[in-house]
Parts: sequence; structure tokens; C-alpha cells
Amino acid sequence: MKKILAIGEALIDFIPNKKGCKLQDVSEFKRVVGGAPANVCSAISKLGGKSSMITQLGNDAFGDLIIDTLKDVGVSTEYIVRTSKANTALAFVSLQEDGNRDFSFYRNPSADMLLEEQNIRKDWFKDAYALHFCSVDLIESPMKYAHKKSIEYALDNNCIISFDPNVRLPLWNNEEDCRKTILEFMPFSHILKISDEEIEFITGKSNIEDAKEVLFKGNTSLVLFTKGAKGVEIVTKKNSMSIPSIKVNAVDTTGAGDACIGAFLYKLLKDNVSIEEIESLSVEKLNEYASFANTYSAYTTLSKGAIESYPNKLDIDRYIEMNKLKEEKIFSE
Repeated sequence: MKKILAIGEALIDFIPNKKGCKLQDVSEFKRVVGGAPANVCSAISKLGGKSSMITQLGNDAFGDLIIDTLKDVGVSTEYIVRTSKANTALAFVSLQEDGNRDFSFYRNPSADMLLEEQNIRKDWFKDAYALHFCSVDLIESPMKYAHKKSIEYALDNNCIISFDPNVRLPLWNNEEDCRKTILEFMPFSHILKISDEEIEFITGKSNIEDAKEVLFKGNTSLVLFTKGAKGVEIVTKKNSMSIPSIKVNAVDTTGAGDACIGAFLYKLLKDNVSIEEIESLSVEKLNEYASFANTYSAYTTLSKGAIESYPNKLDIDRYIEMNKLKEEKIFSE
């Protein structure tokens, strides 16, 4: 099996001990390893796939914790650089009653932002299946150009490029810089994951159909549109489908979107779907992949944090089977 690489931030999320209050009113936090690209790698590895993280961490205890955590879940850390020029990034999270969250980031700059393009090596991509990235580390910094070099090497090796904008406006000087940068990088991606909270900000449209002209540019062949409580929609150049959400009592939605795209990429990897095949995937296959990713994502909201809430292949298979039995029981009654 080939590997999936992700480039970008790996950080420490501080999760509050209670919901429904402002960050300033939280007195206790639990530290957990996070960062969207690191979450995606973790989901893939916990499901049984191969993944490698590309980032830079500080020479500090938080950096040590991230490396140990990623190794524990099977993510390769051989492409992670350490530096004394900046500390590992931190993010403090406040949770609303429904499990949704707000972030306060401590990275001015953080170690990941200082990763330089000369740190990226072409041989890393020799046996790679895909490269995944987000927009948090696309702010003007050396890391932005490390992304460009990684994308260049990935495309040279015929890797699938996956992009989740994962908009975090507090990290940008202004909204327009964020939007322009996302639109600059979108055409590099074969797979674009976008949420209902992001589509209007990025495209000016509120639904996939109206936004197609903006979304399907350059390499883009498939859009994975996550709609929270309304489920998941997938659109390719030839097919489209949607599935409803799975009803759960969400404890914490941190990392749920990363789990969704991670599980989706895992399914593509497992079936060895090529770049050329993405746009022609049948409705049946799209439904299979979307259903798995949607269920995996829902499972992760049942406990706090991201990586530690991600199930392995055995656990998610049991969860799927349990839900299937519940549905059959309801139907028979």
C-alpha cells in the first residue's frame, strides 16, 4: 500500500472542561494533539493505511508530545523537522452546547510557520498516493512556499492532491487575504473538501450547484461538501450524490471534518483509485465512500478531542454494523 502525506500544522489543542461559556470563563483544559493535517494522517493510520506528516515543531515538550502521539497511532514522523527558532503552536478551544467550537491560537510565529521549501525533498513523494493540505499554514510565511514545493513534487509523482480550506479567519490579517490564498491553491487540488460554513465565504455562493464554476477549476475533479447536521454531498464532473447525517449526541466536533476527509482518502487509497478515475466514480462507489466517511466523522464527535476520538478499523466496522442492526429493527417494526 502506498502512503498519504499531509503538510501543515501539528499543534496542541487545549479542550475546555465545560461547554456553553466563553474562553475567558474556562478554568480547566485538557491538552490533546491536533492540527488538521495531523488529524487526517492519524485517521488514515488508525484505519490501517500508511501516512506521513510533514511539518516543523519546536524543540519543546509540546513538540515531543506531538511526535510521541503520532507515532503511537502509526503516523510516520520521519519528515518532521525540529527548530529552536520558535515554539510548537497551541490552540485554546471553547465549546458551545452543541459541541461546535471557537479557537484562540498562539503562534506568532510558531515552529510550523518557519518550515522552508529547501526542507522538502522530492524523494519523499516517490511512493506516495496523495498529498493533503489545508489553509491554516498558507499565510505569508516560509511554510506557504514549503506547501508549493510539496505540491510540485507530488504532481511530478502523479499523486492525488487533496485540499481542505479549513478556514480560520483569526489567523489572517484580513478576510480578503484568506479568500485570495484559498482561491489560488484550490486549482492544484484534485479533491476539494469544503463545509457549508465555508462555501459562501470562498465562492460567494451558498450551494454546490451555484458554486461549480468557482470550485471546478484546474485539477479539481471531486468536491466533498460537508453540511453538518444535513449530511454529506459529493459532486464530480460526471456524478453527484448526497447522504443524510447520522444522529448523534455530539460531545465535541473538534476534528470531525478532518476525520471525514481522512476516512474518505483512506477508502480511495484502499481501492487504489487513480487521478483519472476520480471524476468517473460511480454513484454507488461515491455512496460507499461518503457513507463510510460520514459515519467515521459522526463517531468521533461522541468524545472529546480529535485523534484520541478516532476509531480504528475494527471499532468503526462494529459501529457501522450496530447502526445497521438498529435500522433493520426500526424498519421491521
